[in-house]
Amino acid sequence: MTHEQPYKILFLCTGNSARSILGEFLIKELGKGKFESYSAGADPKGEVNPFATEVLKTHFGIDASEARSKSWDEFSEKGMQFDFVITVCDNAKETCPVWPGQPVIAHWSSPDPAAFEGTDEETEHYFFLVAMQIRRRIELLCSLPIDKLDQLRLENATREIGDEATELEEPAEA
Repeated sequence: MTHEQPYKILFLCTGNSARSILGEFLIKELGKGKFESYSAGADPKGEVNPFATEVLKTHFGIDASEARSKSWDEFSEKGMQFDFVITVCDNAKETCPVWPGQPVIAHWSSPDPAAFEGTDEETEHYFFLVAMQIRRRIELLCSLPIDKLDQLRLENATREIGDEATELEEPAEA
């Protein structure tokens, strides 16, 4: 894929309140200079889950105060073209619109931390586990030799990242 950086990447979820927000801000940090990131939802909640921004701040040192929940229509109406479109929830995968420019499309399913029920401490920990899963996938994406892969190989490699780790795992002790 020959292309000038940064690559435009869009993370899609149904509500655009948690997983897609985590993806957008984690890749901003991990893929600095390599990716220009965005997030959106099919049926946006209209607000970002406060656990998402807190986990980004507390565990990753990322200020996501500018995050907002928005519809993918905002981007399709502007005719924005993306190099990568990553769905992070199964509903968004099923309803994902057709994007112009033939982006690499992949599905990286993660459980919905906003649906988790527990104490605030347990919920924050669950958000952290989901964020770590997304972070690991982003690290793999950032390590791909994107400019050296043809479209088909890049799409396959990006899709395989979503197949790698489907279970949430506790991070190893340092």
